[in-house]
Amino acid sequence: MDFLNSILRVPLEQLPFYLLVLIIAFTVHEFSHAYFAYKFGDPTAKLLGRVTLNPAVHFDLLGIILLLIAGFGWARPVPVNRDNFKNPRLMGVVVSAAGPLSNFFLAVIGTFIYALLISTGALASISNQKLLEAIVMFFSLFGVMNFFLFLFNLIPLPPLDGYRIVEDLVPRRVRAKFQQVEQWSVFIFLLILFIPPLQRYTITPLYTLAQNLYVHFMQVFLHILS
Repeated sequence: MDFLNSILRVPLEQLPFYLLVLIIAFTVHEFSHAYFAYKFGDPTAKLLGRVTLNPAVHFDLLGIILLLIAGFGWARPVPVNRDNFKNPRLMGVVVSAAGPLSNFFLAVIGTFIYALLISTGALASISNQKLLEAIVMFFSLFGVMNFFLFLFNLIPLPPLDGYRIVEDLVPRRVRAKFQQVEQWSVFIFLLILFIPPLQRYTITPLYTLAQNLYVHFMQVFLHILS
């Protein structure tokens, strides 16, 4: 299944669940960047009020509009000044990785809670069909979307976190070469997102992997809790 098409084709009554899941995922993702940057000695995000779980602080208006009409959006990037870190490269890697890892942990926690509701019979005891469908829809989307965001953000292309991680890990001379072609990498990133033939070999496999991760963790948790 194509990630972008899955959003664009979603029934109107399911759209609020997608938006709620993405609001939570984006907010925790950006908060994680800001929190670890502040803990490592960079006050930039803190001074801008970004060390918070308030979604309004992290969301970008254009990013939200594009999410609704094009199936792809973004939150406001957290500004980080690596010069304030004692070990800029190591701490830079941790700060960059904190966002994707937060989505991974959200996915695992959400899937565990869903498995717990199933295994304890709490879900089966809900007589209100609409409420039951809402809970199932939310937790299913929450797991898959957060696993997808974890994988997607590790793609080593700007402006994604995977690029920043690689940039901090490679030698300085290699980093300089990266920066020379960085502007073209953004165009490659956009092509991957919006050209269907390229999506089939890039974004779509990631989304499929996210679905498989969700199913795997659900099976493991149900087995443990049974």
